[in-house]
Amino acid sequence: MRAWLAVTGLVLSAPSTGAEAQIGVHDLAGRAVSPVDAAAPATVLLFTAVECPISDRYAPAVRRLAERYRAKGVRFWLVYPNAGELPAAVKKHADAFSYGLPVVLDTARSLANQAQAAVTPEAAVFDREGHLRYHGRIDDRYSDFGVDRPVPTTHDLDDALAAVLDGRPVVRPHAPAVGCAIVRQQP
Repeated sequence: MRAWLAVTGLVLSAPSTGAEAQIGVHDLAGRAVSPVDAAAPATVLLFTAVECPISDRYAPAVRRLAERYRAKGVRFWLVYPNAGELPAAVKKHADAFSYGLPVVLDTARSLANQAQAAVTPEAAVFDREGHLRYHGRIDDRYSDFGVDRPVPTTHDLDDALAAVLDGRPVVRPHAPAVGCAIVRQQP
């Protein structure tokens, strides 16, 4: 098995014998993991944070999307990219919002960089070859800080996943997300 990671159209392949550890991607037990799965038709990385109320408000939508696409073989991962977030706090957060998804600590922000993620919540969709096909908001519920709609009018992540699974180009491969900045340096 090989670990697939994408950088803006380039596909990087590394043996899964420790290369992940060098880029700082770990599960809550500290084991190196590679979330982008070549056996899945698509992998979704959902960037979230322990202290981001906008991310918290998206938990129900994330659970619904993950449940709907699980039957189609899509892999969903919660990615906590903020410097300084400890495994115990991350576990407590993921449990509190009942995500039911595998969790990754992206301590070196390697996944955040590859997915071009700048805020939480933000999503990235990789196809089975490891190409980044979409990155950005989950939907347009938030148009600015403190400005939200009761119901979103566009469903960017859902639309991107449908396109990838149907073998079509993603019409809008990037949709700017509103949220909490990813902390790149430990406070």
